[in-house]
Amino acid sequence: MRSLTILYVEDYQLILAYVKEILEAKGWRVVTCRDGFGALEKIESASRYDVLIFDNSLPGITGVELVRRARCLTHRRRTPIIMLSTSDSEKAALLAGADVFLKKPDSIEEITETISRLIGEG
Repeated sequence: MRSLTILYVEDYQLILAYVKEILEAKGWRVVTCRDGFGALEKIESASRYDVLIFDNSLPGITGVELVRRARCLTHRRRTPIIMLSTSDSEKAALLAGADVFLKKPDSIEEITETISRLIGEG
């Protein structure tokens, strides 16, 4: 499995630490952010991210809005985006351009399998 760089945006520290640990156990590099405005700066930057993972309920800008904005950027149009959220935003997330919606906390265990599938290694 190749090395990935993942941007993970989550404001709840306990979930952020848990998911980050799961992803790093696969050997993946995880860049974290805890609010929508900081995430938007990272998304708009030239930094390479192989996968974007957003919670929807974030301070500043929602995850759905981050998906929308990412899809408007040439260098993020094809980047796989996963919405990992407790909010009832699946339809909005998918319409905005998310590839997958996973419901927290039940689907957290599916995150590595989902990423592998999205990048074509699963």
